[in-house]
Amino acid sequence: MVIWITGLSGSGKTTVSQAIKNLVKHNLPQLVLVDGDEVRELFNDNLGHTEEARVIQIKRLQRLAKVLSSQNLIVIIAALYSHPDLLAWNRTNFQNYWEVYLDVDLETVRHRDPKGLYKKAYAGELNNVVGLDIPWNPPRHADQVIKMDAETPKTIALAIIKSVSILNDALIK
Repeated sequence: MVIWITGLSGSGKTTVSQAIKNLVKHNLPQLVLVDGDEVRELFNDNLGHTEEARVIQIKRLQRLAKVLSSQNLIVIIAALYSHPDLLAWNRTNFQNYWEVYLDVDLETVRHRDPKGLYKKAYAGELNNVVGLDIPWNPPRHADQVIKMDAETPKTIALAIIKSVSILNDALIK
C-alpha cells in the first residue's frame, strides 16, 4: 500500500507522517516512511527546485514507492509537489493507494515557515517556491482532505490512521 501525503511546504507533511509512523510502527513493522526532503538529501540535493526538477523528484519518490510496495511494504510518502498528472500516475500504478491532502492556506504556512523558505522568497533571496513562483496544484481527487487549522499532528495522524484500515488495525492491537 502507498499512502501519499501532500501539501504546501510547512503544511505538516513530515510531522504528520512521523506521527503516523510513531503510532503504528510497533504493530506494523512493514511500514516505511519516505520523506521527500530525505530523498533529496540522499541524492546530495543536487537536483535543484525548479518545476522540472520537482517533477523529477516526484518521479523518484514514485519509483521508490513502487519498489517498496511491490515487496509488501506499506509506504508513507511525504511529498510537496502535486501536479495532477503525477497524482493520476499514482492512482493508475499503485494497486492500493490512499491520497491525503493537508490543506492549509499560503498565509498560514508563510507564518509557520519552519525552513525559512517563505521569508527568503519574499525577501528576494530564493525562487522556485511552490505556491509563490511555482503553481501549487491542490489535489483534485484526494481520498482525504484535512484542514490544517489548530489540530495537533497526533490528532491529524489519528484521523488518517482511522481512514486507512491497515493502519487502523495496527493501532487497535
